[in-house]
Amino acid sequence: MSKFFVDYHDVKDSTIRITDPDDRKHMIKVLRLGVGDTISVSDKVQFEYAAEIIAVEKEYIEARILDKQKFAREPELKITLFQGIPKQGKMETIIQKTVELGVYSIVPVFTDRTVVIDHGNFHKKIERWQKISDEAVKQCKRGIIPQIQREMTFQDMINDLVKYDLIIFPYENEENHTIKDCLRNLSGKPKKAALIIGPEGGFSDSEAKLLIKSGAHSVSLGKTILRTETAGMAALAMAMYELEL
Repeated sequence: MSKFFVDYHDVKDSTIRITDPDDRKHMIKVLRLGVGDTISVSDKVQFEYAAEIIAVEKEYIEARILDKQKFAREPELKITLFQGIPKQGKMETIIQKTVELGVYSIVPVFTDRTVVIDHGNFHKKIERWQKISDEAVKQCKRGIIPQIQREMTFQDMINDLVKYDLIIFPYENEENHTIKDCLRNLSGKPKKAALIIGPEGGFSDSEAKLLIKSGAHSVSLGKTILRTETAGMAALAMAMYELEL
C-alpha cells in the first residue's frame, strides 16, 4: 500500500485531503491510483490512516478514512543527530541511512575542522537534504519525516544541548568508556537524546573538552576508527538496539 504525508489540518473527521502537487502527480501519473484505491496516510504528528480514494480533483485528492492508528514504526526515543558537516556527497548518505535507522532530526554543524565553507547559499543544501529525508521515509514507511534543521555553529549546538536528556559523542581518543557501557548504565530511559558526530578530522581538543563540560558522554564505538559517514549510523544503530528493541 502506498504511503503519503499530509499536514494534520488536512485530516478531517472522516476524510483526508492530499494537496501536495508532487504527491498528486505521483499518485495519478506514476502509481495510476484512482477512486476506490486504498492508500496509507500519515499526519506527521501522531496518527496514520488507511483510506480509500473517493475523489480526484484538479487541486486535491480526497480519501475516506477506513482506519486510524497511532504510529507503529516510530521509536519512542527521539534521537537528534548533530553532524559535523562532511565534504562532497557524504551528507546525503548519512541522511538516507540514519532516517532508515530511526533518527528523529538532523542538524548540520560547523566545527573547527569542518572543511565546507558557507558561501551564503547553504539553504539550498538544506532543501536538497530534506528531499533525501522525504524519499527515505517513503521507502521505509515511517510515520514522520525527520527534519533537516538549519545549520548551527558549534557554540550554538552547545547552547542547544540543554534540551536533551542524554548527550553522546563518539570520540576517537576515548579509551575507557564504550557506548555499550554508557547506554547500559543509564539511570532511566531518556526521551530525547543528542548524538554528536565530528567531521572528517574529528573534534578538536577544545571542542571535546567543551562537550564533556556540557554533560556529554564521551564514548568509544569499538577498536577501529570509523569514518564520519559511518560513525553516526553505527552509534544510532547501537542506541536503537539497546534502548528500543
